[in-house]
Amino acid sequence: MVLAVLGYQLNATMLSPALPDVMHRLHTTSGLVGLSQTLFFLFAAVGQVTLARLSDYRGRKPMMLLGCLLVIAGDIACAAAPGIGVFLAGRVLQGFSAALFTLSFLTLSDTLSPRGFGRAAGIITAVNGGFAGVDAVFGGRLAVTVGFRGIFLAGLAVSAAGALAVYRTVPAAPPTATGRMDWRGTAFLGLGLTGVLIGLAQGESWGRLSAPTAGCVVAGLACLVAFALSGRGNRDAVIDTGLLASRRAWPLLATTVLTLAGAFGALTLTVPLFAQDPQAGYGMSATHSALLFATPAQALGVIGAPLAGILGPRIGWRRSVVIGSAGSLAAFAVAVPFMTSQWILVAALAVLGITYNGLSITAVNGLAVVSSPADQKGALPGLNGACFGIGASLGTALASALITAAGSGGAHGADRYAPAMWASLGLLAAAMVATAAIRAVPKVETGAQGAGAAVPALHG
Repeated sequence: MVLAVLGYQLNATMLSPALPDVMHRLHTTSGLVGLSQTLFFLFAAVGQVTLARLSDYRGRKPMMLLGCLLVIAGDIACAAAPGIGVFLAGRVLQGFSAALFTLSFLTLSDTLSPRGFGRAAGIITAVNGGFAGVDAVFGGRLAVTVGFRGIFLAGLAVSAAGALAVYRTVPAAPPTATGRMDWRGTAFLGLGLTGVLIGLAQGESWGRLSAPTAGCVVAGLACLVAFALSGRGNRDAVIDTGLLASRRAWPLLATTVLTLAGAFGALTLTVPLFAQDPQAGYGMSATHSALLFATPAQALGVIGAPLAGILGPRIGWRRSVVIGSAGSLAAFAVAVPFMTSQWILVAALAVLGITYNGLSITAVNGLAVVSSPADQKGALPGLNGACFGIGASLGTALASALITAAGSGGAHGADRYAPAMWASLGLLAAAMVATAAIRAVPKVETGAQGAGAAVPALHG
């Protein structure tokens, strides 16, 4: 399963340094290349919900194999793309397979003891951001030497090995739910996520208050309301409305969105732009900036996530979420006022490897699995997986808007980036509040049936 999810994740991390090469070799524009990234993360959110819930009815292993095949098909399409159209289609297929993460957690929960689930979930989470930053550097080298197509060929080799490993070694557990898939609710949810995420992602180029941006966001929110209403009284709803309204679900989903919005927006946009700005920041190269501010956290995450997986079953997944949120908030509380002090900023962001990449990401995934009813085990983890994309899009959109607004307002030096950093700190503080509202899952005896098998259905 590590090979399977790594095959997907490499398409997210290795390609970033090669985007200019894609634009050059496919004779396309930066806008269309940016759209390929938007579609990748958009369909990652849709795929998390759809395939995870469908696995309740069809079984985990068949859906995992489908995810592997989608990655392979996407790698082939992108590697052989004669133009941007085929490339965009390949990125959609790759994005949809993001459900491999959620499906892995569900499979582990179905087959392992609670402690075994925690340890294995931590190992899976360790590749959530790539392979300790080495993959991004390797992707840059491939782009320089053989071009972007080499990146997808490398990903294809990993994904093919992952598909074979899943086919031969992952146990085929029976479906956990009866009935039929709620395709109407799935369509409402997919359209809702599409509208909101496209509005957030394209708002910078369309204009934050433009008609297309507002239309996408409003239509998306309307579809999400229709999704919630369509689930009332529906035994086969994508997610039970009673569970969604309970303190097991909505504070967890809010925590995921706010945590990703605060940390992801700063780590992937604000800090790199500040570090590379020769007037306002440190004037570093892109490689130097990544090695100093991103790689330490990614490397520590490879260690922190498995440790978090061991800690979760011992002290409780909710408590692990609280510790992760508090640690990330404390790290940003140091980073923001000292952002002009290079080594203090480096040290503070490195701490996020343990608190954010390790504890928080592992714990919210683990808590989503053990909080799900036995007959809807794929519902909450799938929706929580979609919240990763929503939070990441929200964080980058907000950071970009604040940086642009500060620059337009005449801010100079570090003051141009300070509002975005303070906003990230505020979002993490809000995540801490949401975390405190999560209702703890009662300790139950689960035996050999897995970490979440005995959690009862919730109604109200």
